[in-house]
Amino acid sequence: MAADTVTERSDGAQRRREQHGWYFYDWACSVYSTSVLTVFLGPYLTEIAESAADADGFVHPLGIPVRAGSFFPYAVSASIIVAVLVMPLVGAAADRTGRKKPFLAAAAYLGAAATAAMFLLDGDRYLLGGLLLVVANASLAVSMSLYNAYLPQISTPEERDAVSSRGWAFGYASGALVLVLNLILFTAHDSFGVSEATAVRICLASAGVWWGAFTLVPLSRLRDRRRDPSEREAAAGGWRQLRATLRHMRRHPLTLAFLLAYLVYNDGVQTVISQASVYGSKELGLGQSTLIVAVLLVQVLAVAGALGMGRLARTYGAKRTILASLVVWTFILAAGYFLPAGAPVWFFVLAAGIGLVLGGTQALSRSLFSHLVPRGKEAEYFSAYEMSDRGVSWLGPLIFGLTYQATGSYRDAIVSLVVFFALGFLLLARVPVRRAVEAAGNPVPERI
Repeated sequence: MAADTVTERSDGAQRRREQHGWYFYDWACSVYSTSVLTVFLGPYLTEIAESAADADGFVHPLGIPVRAGSFFPYAVSASIIVAVLVMPLVGAAADRTGRKKPFLAAAAYLGAAATAAMFLLDGDRYLLGGLLLVVANASLAVSMSLYNAYLPQISTPEERDAVSSRGWAFGYASGALVLVLNLILFTAHDSFGVSEATAVRICLASAGVWWGAFTLVPLSRLRDRRRDPSEREAAAGGWRQLRATLRHMRRHPLTLAFLLAYLVYNDGVQTVISQASVYGSKELGLGQSTLIVAVLLVQVLAVAGALGMGRLARTYGAKRTILASLVVWTFILAAGYFLPAGAPVWFFVLAAGIGLVLGGTQALSRSLFSHLVPRGKEAEYFSAYEMSDRGVSWLGPLIFGLTYQATGSYRDAIVSLVVFFALGFLLLARVPVRRAVEAAGNPVPERI
């Protein structure tokens, strides 16, 4: 009995050490999502594309006529398609070798390097901007699939909602801190002796430096769980393993049903995140400083939202809490369509609503899915999850870009996203999550 107690304490201490390290990858990479993808890159890359456009407002990448305002959402879609092709292979290799950490390090530092290289964006280099966006965004998606796959290994079923929510909270706190620094630099760029465009480029590049520096913490604390077959066999059988993964997932139709629901509603979430600043700057005529403050408000409230919705899930279950958040998302988009131009106060109100549901929707979805993953298949299944999270979220930006290209109205583009939340609600409501957990061979928590 005494030996068992010592072992349990030792295991618990090791688990908490890994959890604390795991939180820091959210702290590291979330700065890219906030400062780069949500705030600066969309408006800045759109301006670069507009400077390279012809008299009709079109650029011509690879000879294809693209309205300059649609280039950024199209690049986001392209990055996600690249991630879709890469993630299953990386996830399968990580599971077969039991070595997630080297793959995580490679993806993280490739993405951080591409982000740091955004300092080179100036003039009319919109194609370079698109290429760096594709590399950075795809690398983030691959690294997040591996990062998420650690969740069922470093937490008990009862801990997962709380651990997942804390990870998101760390990420939003990091994003808020760096946005404060960005706001100081951007608003006082003359005092620092740099132009506004140079200040934006510094903000973009510094996100890559932050990402790379803080990735050292999870790499030092997370442990690999090695498995057979050998690493050489995994590399040789990547595509075969991908087909085997897809066949294996068909044995768990309820897990696939959840993934389909998540694919749909999270496509809407990711598109709102990536296109909100473009909507605010181009449709509502808001300045960059206003957008930074709005996203900062989202980051601060998202910390409280992630933790608060985690507590609601302990009372009402994760599924019901997510469904409630999707109703709120639908009202937010409907309100966004009617926002008056040049009225930052109402934009801040909308940002507050997004912040309160954003973190909780994402954190609870991740923890709920972790209960639906068969043991030994974590990285493979979380690759599929990441496709639904950042990987298959190509349809929303594509629809957003196509709607703008067809109508020239960002209001029409933003309201088109309502369908993702409405349909996602209906699909998730039909998933019997308790039966899904049992079918995956996992213990069913008291509240789920």
